[in-house]
Amino acid sequence: MPLKKELTSFDLTAIVVGSIVGADIYIASALTAGLLGPAAILVWVAAGLCATVIALVFAYCSYYVPRVGGPFAYVSEAFDDFYGFLTGWSIWIAEILSLPVFAIAFVQYLQYFVQFYFHITLNDPLQILIKGLFLFTLTYINIRGVKAAGRVNDVLTVVKLAPLLLLIIFGFGFFILNPQTLSSNYLPFAPYGFGNFGAALILIFWAYVGFEMGTLPASEVKDPQKTIPKAIITGMIIVTIFYLLTNFVVYGLIDPTQLAASKVPLVLAGTVVLGVTVGVALMAIGALVSVSGSDESGILGTARLSYAMSIDGLFPKLFSKEHPKYRTPYMALLIQGIIAFALCIFSGLSDLISFSVFNLAFAFLLTCLALLVLGKRKQTKKLHGQRILPVAGIMICLYLITMYLLGSVPLPIKIIGIIVIALGIPLYVFFSPKTDIHHLKGLFLSEEAVFLRQFQRTDRFLAHFIKHIHRWFQKMKSKKEEQ
Repeated sequence: MPLKKELTSFDLTAIVVGSIVGADIYIASALTAGLLGPAAILVWVAAGLCATVIALVFAYCSYYVPRVGGPFAYVSEAFDDFYGFLTGWSIWIAEILSLPVFAIAFVQYLQYFVQFYFHITLNDPLQILIKGLFLFTLTYINIRGVKAAGRVNDVLTVVKLAPLLLLIIFGFGFFILNPQTLSSNYLPFAPYGFGNFGAALILIFWAYVGFEMGTLPASEVKDPQKTIPKAIITGMIIVTIFYLLTNFVVYGLIDPTQLAASKVPLVLAGTVVLGVTVGVALMAIGALVSVSGSDESGILGTARLSYAMSIDGLFPKLFSKEHPKYRTPYMALLIQGIIAFALCIFSGLSDLISFSVFNLAFAFLLTCLALLVLGKRKQTKKLHGQRILPVAGIMICLYLITMYLLGSVPLPIKIIGIIVIALGIPLYVFFSPKTDIHHLKGLFLSEEAVFLRQFQRTDRFLAHFIKHIHRWFQKMKSKKEEQ
């Protein structure tokens, strides 16, 4: 398979969008409705801006350090392996924490679906069994290889996106015919005030996370000084608009009190505009498929990070063991599957998401600091905003960390969060003297191998839809030029 030597602005935009939009939209709306009411729509805008700033920091870092490993590689280059390890460790913990979130959401939507249509209640042991089947089936798919995982995403792309597009279209049509519903649900706009703005920002920021797993080597990008910022900003604008449209409809259709109490917010919205029978079926199936796709991709990305750290000698050698037949890091996949399964049994959605964002904010903080160092060391002046962006990113990360520590997260969870990050120090001390695995390092860190793996991974969800629209416009443009 010949490698594509230059990524255009559109190519990179599609990758950015595909890395971010997943099943988060099926979860976050209800979690924030009880904190701010319909005013939570403002937090979706604020979270989009914060994520865009940090995404640009990552983009510039990838220009200076075109290596796989993401923030782990950037911080190691700027400082040393110790801080790189702490960054990679925090990212790994955050990604591990996100895997059980989707298992929990899958069971919630499945419970609603089977109870509505078949009058079956899933008891606790059965829910645990389903969570296990969900996680380990997706783990098995990834052990079989990236191509097998990509085919799963290809088949499910339309099923994932169609329900949300229909909800947006029919939702706006419903508002035109029933403006009183929109006004009654949006007024008062901030029934609970803005005291929980920070807590809501943490939960919604999580929905924008994903850009850190989709960063490509900048040497493969055409005119990176212009292309990378343009693609990041365009991609984040597309994601933000999509999130705003969906949530504007959801908050306008459902009373905030009812929305906050629901575990399946988009099913409630779907029943209003599509009818009970069609709404439940369409939105529940869309959620189940989307949640599965998001977790499947997350499983792959998380294993990739632990594998990279293992071949650098900073993680147990066990994580770099490859399957003899499929050549995938099967032990890393199995270990994270077991951890995710345990977490989804004993934890709730909000705590897992907040804990994940706390770890991400710590890793992003070190990444922003790394860009300050890399910018001075490399002395490249053509990257616009490379001095302002990391400073803004540092402030954003400190705010998220502060909101986590001072917010409504239970004290034991806060303490555990700090301890988990601190555990990275003795882990580094123990593993850092180990000799890295040179042959695996060359295979995994070479630009050719990185680039090939990225394009074997199918662009997901909204990005796939955007790609088809782009192709349609290109065909129309070609026809006009021929005429």
